Amino acid sequence: MVTRLLIAALVYMMVQAVLFGIGTILIVSTPLAAYASELMPLHIVLSFVVAAPIAWVLAPRLRARWSRRREARIAAGLEPAPDAPRPRI
Repeated sequence: MVTRLLIAALVYMMVQAVLFGIGTILIVSTPLAAYASELMPLHIVLSFVVAAPIAWVLAPRLRARWSRRREARIAAGLEPAPDAPRPRI
């Protein structure tokens, strides 16, 4: 859970930046530009709020590749299984 939170925190910043950029372009380049002074503060708050659940959903998907590689290393015998006893030296 901590790993997912850390990944989500990193992804959050990128998702928020993309949402902010898309929204800003939509506001400035459409007829909504006449209402930009009222829409931009709302848009800023909305991009901060909406980015959090999107980042939370994306975080486990970014960890899947590492998980598959680790399972492959365990199956090949290159890495001990998490529940296997560790060899004594």
